[in-house]
Amino acid sequence: MPPAPRVTSPADPGFWRSPLRGPWLTSVLGVVLLVGITVLFVTGLLSYAAYNPNLSPVNDKTPDKGLLGFYLFAWPTDPHWLYRLNQGLHVTVGVTLIPVLLAKLWSVLPKLFTLPPARSIGHALERVSLLLLVGGALFEFVTGVLNVQLEYLFPGSFYPLHFYGAWVFFAAFAAHAVLRLPQAVRVLREPGWRARLRDPRPEPVDEIDEGGLVAPRPAEPTLSRRGALGMVGAGSALLFVTTVGQTVDGPLRRTALFAPHGGGDPGSGANGFQINKTAAKVGVEPRDTGDLWRLVVSGPHREVSLSRTDLLQLPLHSATLPIACVEGWSTSDQRWRGVRLRDLAVLAGFEEDPPGVLVESLQRHGAFRKAALRDNQVRDPRSLLALRVNGQDLSPDHGYPARIIVPAAPGVLNTKWVSRLTFGEL
Repeated sequence: MPPAPRVTSPADPGFWRSPLRGPWLTSVLGVVLLVGITVLFVTGLLSYAAYNPNLSPVNDKTPDKGLLGFYLFAWPTDPHWLYRLNQGLHVTVGVTLIPVLLAKLWSVLPKLFTLPPARSIGHALERVSLLLLVGGALFEFVTGVLNVQLEYLFPGSFYPLHFYGAWVFFAAFAAHAVLRLPQAVRVLREPGWRARLRDPRPEPVDEIDEGGLVAPRPAEPTLSRRGALGMVGAGSALLFVTTVGQTVDGPLRRTALFAPHGGGDPGSGANGFQINKTAAKVGVEPRDTGDLWRLVVSGPHREVSLSRTDLLQLPLHSATLPIACVEGWSTSDQRWRGVRLRDLAVLAGFEEDPPGVLVESLQRHGAFRKAALRDNQVRDPRSLLALRVNGQDLSPDHGYPARIIVPAAPGVLNTKWVSRLTFGEL
């Protein structure tokens, strides 16, 4: 028996020895990613819409989006948990898919080293789309995870990076799906697929000519395809249970050990719930929020200055709402009490049909020192300039002396340490 040819380069098909690689495993992983990445793309676009970026430049973190902003719409206030659900789904699904993505990349790794790089114009286009697909997937997942875990790693730049990267990645992903989905469906519909799931032996060579994934000289199997998928599924399940609790209430909140605000509430008492940015971190000092603090409420023809005592003497209302952040974490519903934004619009001269409002914070640095709210958000009776939470005054880190709370809005639009409300100027 002649000796096996010497293999020295990843471009040689004989370099890859795993008997598990083949169209069946790649197709299963691809179908899972097709569903999951579509969910990520849709929820990601909805997340950008929630900022109402076409309302005011202070909300828009993706300048010059042009035609890519075709889908933007006025973000609603009902249901009040809408952004909490959307962002929790986006982050949890993204983290859970990481083992699936890595397994998929492993399953097609030989194709990245195929020589010659291009055999025809069509093949060249396919290779370019593959590079964009792999590069885009790694870029989106890595930047997303880093932003979730480190929050301010990309100050001011995460939004455009993730937005434009998502469009490039999803365009390549959609093109790849169109080209490969018919083959995946055909492979998965073949008779005997359950037996193939249990069989660790290589797939028949005559079934893989389209993909070229099966090793010509496979090593002895040490794991079945079912075992391989079980490992991927176990990894995804572990990431799920250590992430999803930052979005949902109950026991799972304590299992969210790897989430930035997981592991239960950070303290006890009325103000003992998650905090995104502290007063010290954004430069708000005690002297800024003391007895000399005033809230300026202005409109085109009227301006009033109110102390916290003045605000407490106005009609107060309550709303039970969560805070939900772009990083995927959210609080349980908290009981807020304060002055309705639409009542403050009356003080600014708008007796009927209050317009949108520009909110300014005392914070000296950090993103969203200013934020704009739409007229539908101002009109909602649950939209408050909150003065108290869960029966007590706001703590300094939760926005004392006054903060915005609006149903279904991203957390950064629920501005803390409010100093000025300008109605009708966006």
